[in-house]
Amino acid sequence: MRKPLGIGIVGGGFVSRFHIRSFEAIRHADVLGVVSRRLDTAEQAAALARDLDVGEAKAYPTVTEMVADPAIEAIWICSPNYTRIEVMEEIVAAVKSGEGELVGVACEKPLARSVAEAREMVELVRQIDVLDGYLENQLFTPALERAKHIVWSRGAELTGAPYLARAAEEHAGPHMPWFWSGELQGGGVINDMMCHSVEAGRFLLTAPGAPRESLTPVSVNCYANCLKWQQPRYAEQLRAASDGTIDYLNKPSEDYARALVEFRDADGNPRVVETTTSWCFVGAGLRITMEMLGPEYSMSMSTLDAGPKVFFSREVKGDTGEDLVEKQNAETGTMPVVADEEAEYGYVGENRYMARAFRAGTRPWENFDDGLRVTELLMAAYMSAERGETVYLPHPELESFVPAVARGEWNPRENP
Repeated sequence: MRKPLGIGIVGGGFVSRFHIRSFEAIRHADVLGVVSRRLDTAEQAAALARDLDVGEAKAYPTVTEMVADPAIEAIWICSPNYTRIEVMEEIVAAVKSGEGELVGVACEKPLARSVAEAREMVELVRQIDVLDGYLENQLFTPALERAKHIVWSRGAELTGAPYLARAAEEHAGPHMPWFWSGELQGGGVINDMMCHSVEAGRFLLTAPGAPRESLTPVSVNCYANCLKWQQPRYAEQLRAASDGTIDYLNKPSEDYARALVEFRDADGNPRVVETTTSWCFVGAGLRITMEMLGPEYSMSMSTLDAGPKVFFSREVKGDTGEDLVEKQNAETGTMPVVADEEAEYGYVGENRYMARAFRAGTRPWENFDDGLRVTELLMAAYMSAERGETVYLPHPELESFVPAVARGEWNPRENP
């Protein structure tokens, strides 16, 4: 029997720990290493992997040293957006110099902060003989996979293909200060979360087994604003939580956006993805909703309606946390419980698939090229929101386009 795939993770923060916990349900891969900007963060993440018995992980001081370890066969890039190019360059340099060998590299969403950066990521991975995977967890959520199979095998088979998908992801805001910085993150909620929604919607409308090219994007129309976090009270909260580095009164990022992406199928029929995304949703916690509509059928799902609910009266007082649902906003009243977040949000399915593909020597069907296509749609959304007009694709300016919010030059109260 082949030994499990040895995985090294770049990044020791929130999403890296989600990935680490998901490996409890994966038998053919072990987490063996972690690198982070801070060694203590890497050591804490590695300790989590050991505690969960998902691998004898250890902390490495650099990406190069982790790649050089023969036990590490694949890298999961989960570090902040503004580090992705630098990390990929170090991986390529280590492999090219002969310091280490790898089977594959997988990168957490979004692949990059602009089309130019995303294309550079694609070009970098092609310089070395490794497989590449794009980590878009929502495509692997059990509810979405099962619903798509049923709708396409029954409804679409008998009455025709679906023509509209709706996808939304909403919560009250990110955990770490760098997410709130348009210049570091590459934008606001569009780059952070609409990357999920446009790809999930496209996936739902793509026939099972059909290539991505079976749907051609033709236009994007987007609206974006900062509805909550530019209000003085909430801007002050961000400033205080970030030691004064985040100034949403003068340099905000968008905390709300909606976009309509139109595709055409091989016969020229319109296929529409309608997305909404928000950092200003105050509910029980993270809410992901999806719908798919066709001629004689529909599908809907919500992560807040899938599991049990609990109720706590005013007399139940305790520490705040996220023990019921990610981005939890309350501890009393009726609250949903997401029983297995790593599975229900798709991390288990995603990592199981990527590890299997790398072990089999097969390029994943969701790879860096898909990450590039998603980035093109996100940049078209930013361009549309800035110009107040529909952007038709392909658009010649997307290759060099950097959103105003990513340049630190966007303020909807000054330039509505």
